[in-house]
Amino acid sequence: MLEIFVSKKGEKEEIALVENGILVEYYEDDEDTDRKEGNIYVGEVRDVINGMQSAFVDIGIEKNSFIHLKDILPKVDEKRQSADTNIQIKDVIKPKQKLLVQVKKDSNEKKGARVSTHINLPGKYVVLMPNTEIITVSQKIEDMQEQERLINLVKSHISKGNGAIIRTSSAKKEKEIIEDINKLEEKWKNIQNKYKENSSSEETLIYQAETVVEKMILDLANQRIENIIIDCKAEYDKISKIKLETQELVNTNIILEENTNIFEKYEIDKQIEKIQNRKIWLKCGGFITIDKTEALTAIDVNTGKYTGGKNLEQTLYKVNEEATIEIAKQIRLRDIGGIIIIDYIDMKKQESKEKIQKVLEDRLKLDRSKTQVEGFTKLDLMEMTRKHICSHKE
Repeated sequence: MLEIFVSKKGEKEEIALVENGILVEYYEDDEDTDRKEGNIYVGEVRDVINGMQSAFVDIGIEKNSFIHLKDILPKVDEKRQSADTNIQIKDVIKPKQKLLVQVKKDSNEKKGARVSTHINLPGKYVVLMPNTEIITVSQKIEDMQEQERLINLVKSHISKGNGAIIRTSSAKKEKEIIEDINKLEEKWKNIQNKYKENSSSEETLIYQAETVVEKMILDLANQRIENIIIDCKAEYDKISKIKLETQELVNTNIILEENTNIFEKYEIDKQIEKIQNRKIWLKCGGFITIDKTEALTAIDVNTGKYTGGKNLEQTLYKVNEEATIEIAKQIRLRDIGGIIIIDYIDMKKQESKEKIQKVLEDRLKLDRSKTQVEGFTKLDLMEMTRKHICSHKE
């Protein structure tokens, strides 16, 4: 059973996704956070930095945003941008030029927001990618025939010049996908019209991205959300309006419990407290530690109190396996994004390493965010990446 809890106290809002009583996702939001990721703006190029193949773009917020050449040139495929490495940014954009850009990463105390001209508009079943004809399928859909069917379906119904990422929720769907494409393309047309109207005005915001709760509802479109429990009347009214305007919440109970500590009442508060812990104990007696730096997140696996049996390799595998299950859970729960390096306890057998990688990949399928497991490096460190669901104020 899936439930969403929304608690608003003053300027602070907390959102929790709970599955069968277990906290699986948690987010905090407040007025100081001022998230803009996903928003689309009319930006004006300020300074072009030739040596860095980058530029600063004014999108009407306190700090100028940052754009790299690869985020201006057309995409060649899902991972690479333009194949021509000899292009200079000064030949592509000029100061005072207007650009339609989307915020890909929010600003923090040290850096401005990172923006791109590569627009993504998420729907229930596809993510529309205007100005590219790339069509790709979620890696979580493993059936090759289903992948081919979905690609052909989208190709035959999407407009020329538009691409798409086909989401996991698209599996076995047809009519719903076509409707989603039409809806997103209409949204894109409206954004383009606003851009033309506002490119000579002072207004910069063209499109407001979904809130944390709205994105959660959209991403879980193929699963039934049993209850949404809220302790604030204003938030209750917002979500009730969403229920009236969309089909996603037809069978969902929207419950208002004012003047109630809903996290305490439903025994979620103690689970939330544990998110701050650096050390997480495993049932076997081992433990993992999680340390975040500006560049990456390092996760270390330790045997702790676990001594295991006579077979050393099996003992080490047991700790690593249990740690892997917990790591996948914690990455999602803490919404860890970017580069993640896992330092497992050294195993000698290649077979053991491959089994651990398979466990990690299988567990990450439960995560609604995009993840990529690169495998063990030469130093026997597991390398992976994850796109965070909701940006955090650093």
